[in-house]
Order: sequence, then structure tokens, then C-alpha cells
Amino acid sequence: MSRVRIGMVNYINTAPIYEEWKNCSIDPEWIVTEAPPSTLNTLLAEDRLDLGLVSCYEYAQRPLKYRILRDLSISATGPVGSVFLFATVPPEELSDKLILLTRQSETSAALVKIVLEEFYSVRPRYLVGDIYDPGNKQKEISAVLAIGDDALRLREEGQYPVQLDLADVWNKHTGLPFVFAVFAVREEFVASQPKVLTQLWQTLIECRDRGKSRLKEISRLVAPRIPMDMESCHRYLRQIEHNLDLEHQQALKAFFQHLIRRGEISANALPLKFFPDQLPGS
Repeated sequence: MSRVRIGMVNYINTAPIYEEWKNCSIDPEWIVTEAPPSTLNTLLAEDRLDLGLVSCYEYAQRPLKYRILRDLSISATGPVGSVFLFATVPPEELSDKLILLTRQSETSAALVKIVLEEFYSVRPRYLVGDIYDPGNKQKEISAVLAIGDDALRLREEGQYPVQLDLADVWNKHTGLPFVFAVFAVREEFVASQPKVLTQLWQTLIECRDRGKSRLKEISRLVAPRIPMDMESCHRYLRQIEHNLDLEHQQALKAFFQHLIRRGEISANALPLKFFPDQLPGS
């Protein structure tokens, strides 16, 4: 078996897949690196990973370099519960105000700009950094973009009066889910190791399906990481979607079309490219 370098996000929203993965008899040559999306983006772009669960923005930036593994994602239809703009004032009042953007996800940073500038017609100022950096207390920050476990913790703390769930706002304006992350695989790896990749893809699908059936048990296992109670964790994980069906693909296209119009990515991001080319039996 050939060595495979895999990137996995270490947030609890991946737990229905990743906790099952850790319980499988995985080939020892399948090596996992755990990191936030932004770190995995860099590692994949620099060819230090063969595939990884990365921001969909990373795929959009380098579409000629990657394919998307079919039917796998981190998505939500409506509230996602862990990608928030936490603010001291309503979003309509954020023009010229300073917003701190987490550096952990380019997708969420791009989404918050679309939401504020195109849906709410405001023009804030942006600062990218660590949301827990003590130095930020000296700055007049009116809102903070937080994702993943950081967002869950800020929700639990309840210090911001305005909490804008970005996937929910997107859904209300577009009628579509929002796809935050996909498994992207390098084209070179697709060409050189298609059989290994097929086996790995099937393993991920099986882990996802088993994890969905064991959601309460998984919630009990991962809730202390935040910390949050098991029932809250279970409600949160029920909101997360790990598939990538036709509606999710349409949502991904819509997001990329926004980015193309804004000049953030090239038109090469569309059409989407997948591995395998078709789902088995289709």
C-alpha cells in the first residue's frame, strides 16, 4: 500500500467522520495530520498533503490543482451553529466599524464579506488575526468572526449581544445550503493512485454513515472539548451535513459565482471537478 498524506480538521464538527475513522482498522500508511482549515489549505497547496478537508475557498483558488471527493463536505442548510459574526451592534450598523476575522478559515472570511457587503449593504473595515489575542483589546473592534470550536465557546460565554449565524443568513437570502469545507485531492494523486484513492474515499463514506447512526454516542464523547453539555452538542452535530448532493453542489457553485463577480477567484473554479467522476451505480 502506498503512503497517503491526509489532512483532517480537528474541530468537533468533523467528529461523525473522524471519530469513526480513528476506530477503524486504517492502513498504517494512511497518515493523518490534524489542523485548522487554514493550515491544511497551506499544506495541500504546497504539496505536503495528498488530500485534505480544506476550506472550499482553497479549492476555488486553485481549481486546476484539485478535485473534490464526491458526497463529502462540512455543510449546513440553515443555522450551522459554529460560524458566527459576534457583534456589539446590529449588522446594519457596521459600516466603517472594525471587524476581527479569524485566520482559521478563508471560506468563512469570504462569506462574512458577502453577507455584510452584499446582503446588508455595509462596508466595514477588516482585521485578520487571533480572536483571543490580548492585544486586540486595545483596538475598537465592533465584531468578531469566529468558527468551529472557538465559535462554540463564544456562544457559551454569551458576551456579544448580536450573534449572526452566517450559514443561516446565506440560506435565507439564497434558499441554499452553505458548503464550508470539502475533501480536496491533488490531481497528481488522482492520476497516480486511483485505486488507493477509491478505497480511501469509500472508507470516508463508510465512516460518515456509521457516525451519523452513532451521533448521540459521539456527542457524549466530544462535548467536553468545548465544554458543552451532551444535548447541546447533539443538537449542534445534527445541524452539520457531511454529504455533497446536487443541492449542495448548486450552493457551492453559487458561492463561487459570488467570488468570481467580486474578483476574488478566476472563472476556472467552475465547473466543479469530482473524484470519482460518478457515484457508483449512477
